[in-house]
Amino acid sequence: MYLDGLMFAIVSEDTLYLKADEMNRIEFEQAGCEIFGYARKGKRATLNFFRAPEDAMESPELMLPWARTAYAAALRTNAKKQVAGQAQAARKIAQAKPEAAARAANRPGRRKESRQRRRTRRSQRAKAAIEKTARPAKPVRRGQRTR
Repeated sequence: MYLDGLMFAIVSEDTLYLKADEMNRIEFEQAGCEIFGYARKGKRATLNFFRAPEDAMESPELMLPWARTAYAAALRTNAKKQVAGQAQAARKIAQAKPEAAARAANRPGRRKESRQRRRTRRSQRAKAAIEKTARPAKPVRRGQRTR
């Protein structure tokens, strides 16, 4: 289940599981909720989702706080991912050659040029792949059948 593009719940085999993180995990454990698990490559894997409490399943008033805490966990997880992505981008920039980074920062319209360059490279690679995989036509001798 998604809200504003963030997954905060899973429904599996008619069971509702809500998103948890280090902030609200204790609430789910104290309520006696079990963690979502599934079989993966012959082993049991788990995700940070806990079964919704049974009493909350029958009452919208009791479910609302659980859904809100699950959505808050999804928001926190998304914020962490964005910060990690920004940090990774900063590391890439720092590892780039200083003069190249300075030229890129001072060049107007850089983003549109690089997108166009990427499109051109991508289409050239696709054409090359097609040419590699295309089989040349075999000459057919007279009286031979073709498939």
